[in-house]
Amino acid sequence: MGRASLSVLILLTIGFFFATYNLVAMIMHYRSVGKWADDDSDGQMFLDPVTEMPEDVKKAKNTKMPFHVALTATDAPYSKWQCRIMYYWYKKKKDLPGSEMGGFTRILHSGKPDNLMDEIPTTVVDPLPAGLDQGYVVLNRPWAFVQWLEKASIEEEYILMAEPDHVFINPLPNLARGGLPAAFPFFYIKPADHESIIRKYYPEEKGPVTNVDPIGNSPVIIKKELLERIAPTWMNISLKMKKDQETDKAFGWVLEMYAYAVASALHDVQHILRKDFMVQPPWDLATGKNFIIHYTYGCDYNLKGELTYGKIGQWRFDKRSYLGGPMPRNLALPPPGVPESVVTLVKMVNEATANIPNWDTE
Repeated sequence: MGRASLSVLILLTIGFFFATYNLVAMIMHYRSVGKWADDDSDGQMFLDPVTEMPEDVKKAKNTKMPFHVALTATDAPYSKWQCRIMYYWYKKKKDLPGSEMGGFTRILHSGKPDNLMDEIPTTVVDPLPAGLDQGYVVLNRPWAFVQWLEKASIEEEYILMAEPDHVFINPLPNLARGGLPAAFPFFYIKPADHESIIRKYYPEEKGPVTNVDPIGNSPVIIKKELLERIAPTWMNISLKMKKDQETDKAFGWVLEMYAYAVASALHDVQHILRKDFMVQPPWDLATGKNFIIHYTYGCDYNLKGELTYGKIGQWRFDKRSYLGGPMPRNLALPPPGVPESVVTLVKMVNEATANIPNWDTE
Protein backbone atom coordinates (compact mmCIF):
# COMPACT_ATOMS: atom_id res chain seq x y z
CA MET A 1 0.00 0.00 0.00
CA GLY A 2 1.36 3.41 -0.93
CA ARG A 3 1.98 6.17 1.55
CA ALA A 4 -0.98 8.23 0.36
CA SER A 5 -3.48 5.41 0.69
CA LEU A 6 -2.05 4.41 4.07
CA SER A 7 -2.39 7.98 5.28
CA VAL A 8 -6.01 8.14 4.21
CA LEU A 9 -6.74 4.80 5.84
CA ILE A 10 -5.21 5.84 9.13
CA LEU A 11 -6.74 9.29 9.27
CA LEU A 12 -10.24 8.16 8.32
CA THR A 13 -10.36 4.97 10.33
CA ILE A 14 -10.66 5.52 14.05
CA GLY A 15 -11.06 1.86 14.75
CA PHE A 16 -8.83 -0.54 16.57
CA PHE A 17 -6.22 -2.84 15.15
CA PHE A 18 -6.85 -6.01 17.13
CA ALA A 19 -4.09 -8.07 15.55
CA THR A 20 -2.44 -10.25 18.13
CA TYR A 21 1.21 -10.72 18.72
CA ASN A 22 2.04 -14.15 20.12
CA LEU A 23 5.63 -13.54 21.15
CA VAL A 24 4.65 -12.89 24.75
CA ALA A 25 1.69 -15.25 25.01
CA MET A 26 3.71 -17.58 27.21
CA ILE A 27 3.61 -15.09 30.06
CA MET A 28 0.19 -13.52 29.60
CA HIS A 29 -1.43 -15.68 32.30
CA TYR A 30 1.01 -14.27 34.86
CA ARG A 31 -0.06 -10.70 34.19
CA SER A 32 -2.49 -10.24 37.06
CA VAL A 33 -0.03 -11.27 39.77
CA GLY A 34 3.23 -9.57 38.94
CA LYS A 35 5.05 -6.79 37.15
CA TRP A 36 8.47 -6.62 35.61
CA ALA A 37 10.86 -4.36 37.46
CA ASP A 38 14.58 -3.91 38.02
CA ASP A 39 17.03 -4.22 40.85
CA ASP A 40 18.60 -0.80 41.37
CA SER A 41 21.66 -2.33 43.01
CA ASP A 42 23.09 -3.84 39.84
CA GLY A 43 20.66 -3.02 37.07
CA GLN A 44 19.51 -6.62 36.69
CA MET A 45 15.88 -7.57 36.29
CA PHE A 46 13.82 -9.22 38.96
CA LEU A 47 10.17 -10.10 39.20
CA ASP A 48 7.60 -10.25 41.95
CA PRO A 49 8.42 -13.57 43.69
CA VAL A 50 4.92 -14.93 43.04
CA THR A 51 5.59 -14.75 39.31
CA GLU A 52 7.87 -17.10 37.42
CA MET A 53 10.28 -15.48 34.97
CA PRO A 54 10.42 -17.16 31.56
CA GLU A 55 13.72 -18.92 30.99
CA ASP A 56 14.56 -17.08 27.75
CA VAL A 57 14.27 -13.75 29.57
CA LYS A 58 16.51 -14.87 32.45
CA LYS A 59 19.39 -15.61 30.13
CA ALA A 60 22.09 -12.98 29.81
CA LYS A 61 22.63 -11.42 26.41
CA ASN A 62 25.52 -12.90 24.48
CA THR A 63 25.59 -10.37 21.67
CA LYS A 64 25.06 -6.65 21.34
CA MET A 65 21.60 -5.53 20.31
CA PRO A 66 21.94 -1.96 19.01
CA PHE A 67 18.89 0.28 18.95
CA HIS A 68 18.08 3.35 16.90
CA VAL A 69 17.39 6.53 18.89
CA ALA A 70 14.33 8.37 17.57
CA LEU A 71 12.63 11.47 18.90
CA THR A 72 9.79 13.51 17.51
CA ALA A 73 10.15 17.28 17.38
CA THR A 74 8.76 20.50 15.95
CA ASP A 75 10.57 23.45 14.39
CA ALA A 76 9.69 25.72 17.34
CA PRO A 77 12.73 27.31 19.07
CA TYR A 78 11.70 25.61 22.34
CA SER A 79 11.95 22.20 20.71
CA LYS A 80 15.13 22.97 18.79
CA TRP A 81 17.38 23.87 21.71
CA GLN A 82 16.28 20.78 23.63
CA CYS A 83 17.04 18.56 20.64
CA ARG A 84 20.51 20.09 20.30
CA ILE A 85 21.37 19.33 23.94
CA MET A 86 19.92 15.85 23.67
CA TYR A 87 21.91 15.06 20.52
CA TYR A 88 25.11 16.42 22.08
CA TRP A 89 24.88 13.92 24.96
CA TYR A 90 23.86 11.10 22.66
CA LYS A 91 27.12 11.58 20.78
CA LYS A 92 29.10 11.74 24.05
CA LYS A 93 27.68 8.46 25.39
CA LYS A 94 27.09 6.48 22.20
CA ASP A 95 30.47 4.75 21.91
CA LEU A 96 31.27 4.30 25.60
CA PRO A 97 31.50 0.80 27.12
CA GLY A 98 28.06 -0.55 27.93
CA SER A 99 26.26 1.49 25.30
CA GLU A 100 24.17 -0.18 22.62
CA MET A 101 23.00 3.07 21.04
CA GLY A 102 23.02 2.91 17.27
CA GLY A 103 21.88 5.54 14.80
CA PHE A 104 19.88 8.66 15.57
CA THR A 105 16.90 10.37 13.94
CA ARG A 106 15.03 13.52 14.82
CA ILE A 107 11.56 13.00 13.33
CA LEU A 108 10.54 16.56 12.44
CA HIS A 109 6.76 16.70 12.11
CA SER A 110 6.53 20.29 10.93
CA GLY A 111 6.28 19.27 7.30
CA LYS A 112 9.33 21.19 6.10
CA PRO A 113 13.10 21.29 6.77
CA ASP A 114 14.56 23.67 9.34
CA ASN A 115 18.00 25.06 10.15
CA LEU A 116 19.15 21.99 12.12
CA MET A 117 19.10 19.57 9.21
CA ASP A 118 22.91 19.63 8.87
CA GLU A 119 23.51 19.39 12.63
CA ILE A 120 21.13 16.58 13.61
CA PRO A 121 20.15 13.58 11.43
CA THR A 122 16.54 14.41 10.59
CA THR A 123 13.62 12.98 8.67
CA VAL A 124 10.82 15.41 7.80
CA VAL A 125 7.25 14.12 8.05
CA ASP A 126 3.86 15.78 7.81
CA PRO A 127 1.88 17.15 10.72
CA LEU A 128 -1.71 16.12 11.24
CA PRO A 129 -4.21 18.04 9.09
CA ALA A 130 -4.94 21.49 10.45
CA GLY A 131 -7.18 21.45 13.48
CA LEU A 132 -7.09 17.71 14.05
CA ASP A 133 -4.75 17.98 17.03
CA GLN A 134 -7.08 20.54 18.68
CA GLY A 135 -4.08 22.46 19.97
CA TYR A 136 -2.58 19.33 21.58
CA VAL A 137 0.66 19.22 19.60
CA VAL A 138 1.75 15.90 21.14
CA LEU A 139 -1.00 14.24 19.14
CA ASN A 140 1.36 14.53 16.17
CA ARG A 141 3.81 12.10 17.77
CA PRO A 142 2.17 8.78 16.86
CA TRP A 143 1.37 10.02 13.35
CA ALA A 144 5.02 11.04 12.97
CA PHE A 145 6.18 7.55 13.94
CA VAL A 146 3.73 5.93 11.52
CA GLN A 147 5.16 7.96 8.64
CA TRP A 148 8.80 7.53 9.67
CA LEU A 149 8.52 3.76 10.03
CA GLU A 150 7.05 3.56 6.54
CA LYS A 151 9.58 5.77 4.76
CA ALA A 152 12.84 5.29 6.69
CA SER A 153 15.49 2.63 6.21
CA ILE A 154 16.39 1.62 9.77
CA GLU A 155 19.30 -0.78 10.17
CA GLU A 156 18.76 -1.59 13.83
CA GLU A 157 16.25 -4.21 14.98
CA TYR A 158 15.25 -2.10 17.99
CA ILE A 159 14.15 1.51 18.45
CA LEU A 160 14.37 3.81 21.46
CA MET A 161 11.53 6.30 21.47
CA ALA A 162 12.99 9.33 23.24
CA GLU A 163 12.06 12.98 23.75
CA PRO A 164 13.91 16.28 23.33
CA ASP A 165 14.10 16.89 27.09
CA HIS A 166 16.10 13.70 27.70
CA VAL A 167 19.79 13.83 28.63
CA PHE A 168 21.86 10.63 28.60
CA ILE A 169 23.79 10.45 31.87
CA ASN A 170 25.18 6.94 31.47
CA PRO A 171 25.78 4.72 28.43
CA LEU A 172 22.45 3.09 27.64
CA PRO A 173 22.29 -0.64 26.91
CA ASN A 174 19.37 -2.34 25.24
CA LEU A 175 17.05 -2.98 28.19
CA ALA A 176 14.64 -5.11 26.15
CA ARG A 177 14.81 -8.86 26.79
CA GLY A 178 13.46 -11.90 25.01
CA GLY A 179 11.50 -9.79 22.56
CA LEU A 180 9.79 -7.87 25.36
CA PRO A 181 10.14 -4.08 25.10
CA ALA A 182 11.40 -2.04 28.06
CA ALA A 183 9.65 1.06 29.40
CA PHE A 184 9.77 3.50 32.29
CA PRO A 185 6.83 3.23 34.74
CA PHE A 186 5.22 6.63 35.41
CA PHE A 187 3.62 7.06 38.82
CA TYR A 188 0.84 9.18 37.34
CA ILE A 189 -0.24 6.69 34.65
CA LYS A 190 -2.85 4.62 36.50
CA PRO A 191 -5.07 2.63 34.13
CA ALA A 192 -6.83 0.80 36.99
CA ASP A 193 -7.97 4.13 38.45
CA HIS A 194 -9.71 4.94 35.16
CA GLU A 195 -11.21 1.57 34.35
CA SER A 196 -14.49 2.92 33.01
CA ILE A 197 -12.62 5.13 30.56
CA ILE A 198 -10.04 2.53 29.60
CA ARG A 199 -12.85 0.11 28.76
CA LYS A 200 -13.98 2.44 25.98
CA TYR A 201 -10.80 1.47 24.13
CA TYR A 202 -9.76 -1.82 25.74
CA PRO A 203 -12.80 -4.16 25.82
CA GLU A 204 -13.30 -6.72 28.55
CA GLU A 205 -12.75 -9.64 26.20
CA LYS A 206 -9.12 -8.52 25.84
CA GLY A 207 -8.48 -9.13 29.53
CA PRO A 208 -8.11 -7.21 32.80
CA VAL A 209 -7.26 -3.51 32.85
CA THR A 210 -4.00 -4.46 34.58
CA ASN A 211 -2.84 -5.60 31.14
CA VAL A 212 -2.43 -1.89 30.33
CA ASP A 213 1.03 -0.89 31.51
CA PRO A 214 1.61 2.33 33.53
CA ILE A 215 3.75 3.82 30.78
CA GLY A 216 3.91 6.26 27.91
CA ASN A 217 5.64 5.79 24.60
CA SER A 218 8.85 7.33 25.88
CA PRO A 219 11.28 6.16 26.97
CA VAL A 220 10.61 2.78 25.40
CA ILE A 221 13.03 0.38 23.70
CA ILE A 222 11.06 -1.86 21.37
CA LYS A 223 11.53 -4.10 18.37
CA LYS A 224 10.92 -2.25 15.13
CA GLU A 225 8.44 -4.86 13.92
CA LEU A 226 6.41 -4.48 17.12
CA LEU A 227 6.32 -0.71 16.84
CA GLU A 228 5.16 -1.01 13.24
CA ARG A 229 2.17 -2.98 14.53
CA ILE A 230 1.40 -0.69 17.45
CA ALA A 231 1.94 2.75 15.90
CA PRO A 232 -1.23 2.96 13.73
CA THR A 233 -3.35 1.74 16.66
CA TRP A 234 -1.64 4.22 18.97
CA MET A 235 -2.44 7.03 16.57
CA ASN A 236 -6.06 6.06 16.07
CA ILE A 237 -6.69 5.69 19.79
CA SER A 238 -5.01 9.04 20.48
CA LEU A 239 -7.38 10.71 18.03
CA LYS A 240 -10.41 8.91 19.42
CA MET A 241 -9.47 9.77 23.02
CA LYS A 242 -9.03 13.43 22.12
CA LYS A 243 -12.49 13.53 20.54
CA ASP A 244 -14.11 12.03 23.63
CA GLN A 245 -14.76 14.78 26.18
CA GLU A 246 -14.71 12.50 29.21
CA THR A 247 -11.40 10.94 28.21
CA ASP A 248 -9.83 14.26 27.27
CA LYS A 249 -10.80 15.78 30.61
CA ALA A 250 -9.57 12.80 32.63
CA PHE A 251 -6.22 12.31 30.89
CA GLY A 252 -5.33 15.87 29.88
CA TRP A 253 -1.69 16.37 28.91
CA VAL A 254 -0.90 12.64 29.34
CA LEU A 255 -3.66 11.47 26.97
CA GLU A 256 -1.23 10.36 24.28
CA MET A 257 0.72 8.35 26.89
CA TYR A 258 -2.41 6.44 27.86
CA ALA A 259 -3.13 5.88 24.17
CA TYR A 260 0.25 4.17 23.69
CA ALA A 261 -0.26 2.00 26.77
CA VAL A 262 -3.71 0.91 25.56
CA ALA A 263 -2.52 0.32 22.00
CA SER A 264 0.28 -1.93 23.26
CA ALA A 265 -2.15 -3.95 25.37
CA LEU A 266 -4.49 -4.36 22.39
CA HIS A 267 -1.60 -6.02 20.57
CA ASP A 268 -0.82 -8.19 23.63
CA VAL A 269 2.53 -6.46 24.06
CA GLN A 270 3.92 -6.44 27.59
CA HIS A 271 6.74 -4.14 28.75
CA ILE A 272 9.56 -4.77 31.16
CA LEU A 273 9.24 -1.91 33.64
CA ARG A 274 12.62 -0.32 34.38
CA LYS A 275 12.70 2.31 37.08
CA ASP A 276 16.38 2.88 36.36
CA PHE A 277 15.54 3.96 32.80
CA MET A 278 15.43 7.61 33.91
CA VAL A 279 15.27 10.08 36.77
CA GLN A 280 13.07 13.18 37.00
CA PRO A 281 14.46 16.08 39.05
CA PRO A 282 13.60 17.53 41.48
CA TRP A 283 11.74 14.45 42.77
CA ASP A 284 14.54 11.98 42.10
CA LEU A 285 17.46 13.20 44.17
CA ALA A 286 20.39 11.27 42.68
CA THR A 287 21.39 10.10 39.21
CA GLY A 288 23.21 6.97 40.38
CA LYS A 289 23.31 4.19 37.79
CA ASN A 290 20.24 5.49 35.98
CA PHE A 291 20.46 6.25 32.27
CA ILE A 292 18.45 9.37 31.41
CA ILE A 293 17.57 12.66 33.07
CA HIS A 294 14.10 13.85 32.10
CA TYR A 295 13.86 17.56 32.92
CA THR A 296 10.15 18.05 32.49
CA TYR A 297 9.56 19.49 35.97
CA GLY A 298 10.63 22.92 37.13
CA CYS A 299 13.34 23.00 39.79
CA ASP A 300 12.79 25.87 42.24
CA TYR A 301 14.85 26.40 45.39
CA ASN A 302 15.57 29.11 47.91
CA LEU A 303 19.15 30.07 48.69
CA LYS A 304 19.18 27.54 51.56
CA GLY A 305 18.76 24.77 49.01
CA GLU A 306 15.16 24.07 50.01
CA LEU A 307 12.65 23.07 47.34
CA THR A 308 9.88 25.60 46.72
CA TYR A 309 7.97 23.62 44.09
CA GLY A 310 4.93 25.51 42.83
CA LYS A 311 6.52 28.81 43.79
CA ILE A 312 9.25 30.49 41.76
CA GLY A 313 12.47 30.04 43.69
CA GLN A 314 15.38 32.38 44.25
CA TRP A 315 17.23 29.87 42.10
CA ARG A 316 15.39 27.99 39.39
CA PHE A 317 15.82 25.78 36.36
CA ASP A 318 12.70 25.37 34.25
CA LYS A 319 12.76 24.60 30.54
CA ARG A 320 9.57 26.62 30.11
CA SER A 321 11.51 29.76 30.93
CA TYR A 322 12.97 29.52 27.43
CA LEU A 323 9.97 29.04 25.16
CA GLY A 324 11.09 31.67 22.68
CA GLY A 325 14.71 30.64 22.17
CA PRO A 326 17.77 28.94 23.62
CA MET A 327 18.73 29.42 27.24
CA PRO A 328 21.91 31.41 27.95
CA ARG A 329 25.25 29.70 28.29
CA ASN A 330 26.84 29.15 31.71
CA LEU A 331 23.75 29.00 33.89
CA ALA A 332 24.38 29.64 37.58
CA LEU A 333 24.79 26.44 39.56
CA PRO A 334 22.25 25.77 42.31
CA PRO A 335 22.97 26.79 45.91
CA PRO A 336 24.44 24.31 48.42
CA GLY A 337 22.02 21.65 49.57
CA VAL A 338 20.26 21.16 46.22
CA PRO A 339 20.07 17.47 45.22
CA GLU A 340 22.81 15.97 43.07
CA SER A 341 20.38 15.21 40.24
CA VAL A 342 19.64 18.92 39.76
CA VAL A 343 23.30 19.90 40.00
CA THR A 344 24.25 17.24 37.46
CA LEU A 345 21.51 18.39 35.09
CA VAL A 346 22.66 22.02 35.13
CA LYS A 347 26.32 21.03 34.68
CA MET A 348 25.43 18.84 31.71
CA VAL A 349 23.31 21.57 30.12
CA ASN A 350 26.16 24.05 30.60
CA GLU A 351 28.67 21.68 29.02
CA ALA A 352 26.43 21.18 26.01
CA THR A 353 25.68 24.85 25.45
CA ALA A 354 29.37 25.72 25.83
CA ASN A 355 30.36 23.27 23.09
CA ILE A 356 27.51 23.46 20.58
CA PRO A 357 28.50 25.91 17.82
CA ASN A 358 26.24 28.90 17.21
CA TRP A 359 24.26 28.09 20.33
CA ASP A 360 22.32 31.37 20.25
CA THR A 361 20.79 30.50 16.88
CA GLU A 362 17.06 29.93 17.14
